[in-house]
Amino acid sequence: MKNAKISNAVINRLPRYRRYLLELQKKGVEKISSKEFSSLIGYTASQIRQDLNNFGGFGQQGYGYSVEGLREEIDAILGLDKEYRMVIIGAGNLGQAITKYTQTIKGGFKISGVFEKNKELIGNMLEGIEIMDYEDIVDFVEKEKIDIGIICVNRESAQEVADKLCFAGVKGIWSFARVDIEVPKHVALEVVHLSDSLHTLAYRMNDIKKSGTRKNKEDKKE
Repeated sequence: MKNAKISNAVINRLPRYRRYLLELQKKGVEKISSKEFSSLIGYTASQIRQDLNNFGGFGQQGYGYSVEGLREEIDAILGLDKEYRMVIIGAGNLGQAITKYTQTIKGGFKISGVFEKNKELIGNMLEGIEIMDYEDIVDFVEKEKIDIGIICVNRESAQEVADKLCFAGVKGIWSFARVDIEVPKHVALEVVHLSDSLHTLAYRMNDIKKSGTRKNKEDKKE
């Protein structure tokens, strides 16, 4: 890796690169140039080369990129060449949806346990996993050496859950609670605000509408 610090913008683009490379592999494509990749993914060829050069480049002049080789390199950069044990805290509607979704993710992500405070849900099965008592979360995380905690509780409980997970030794937290939380520096944190994505969509829709209105006005002037 050339630089010790890689921007979040670059890191956020890597999963998209990987997704497109996987689709190319399925189609039997063996190599691709940055220009061809640009027309497919929507980023400029220069942007693609700059992003990948942060990690060594991986391309060959006059050949381009090996689709399989580049996908494997990105897997290694993202840490997808390892296995991660996870627990989900919160077995309500959101927790159930995230559990079902996470079970479909191919790779080294394994849900080892689901935890809940609601006594009516404890003992039930969710996607083949027994829902356990939240009071046992610390012991379970320590014993099973859990890597990632997935928070699917209300905003009032999120920080408390995060504190317990960090105390128990998780290395990362994936939170769907509608609130920002704090974790120690040695714990990675990814907070998903679904409303942010919806608000971004609303902006883009209105921006397209405004652009069309501006274009129509310009056409009338001509």
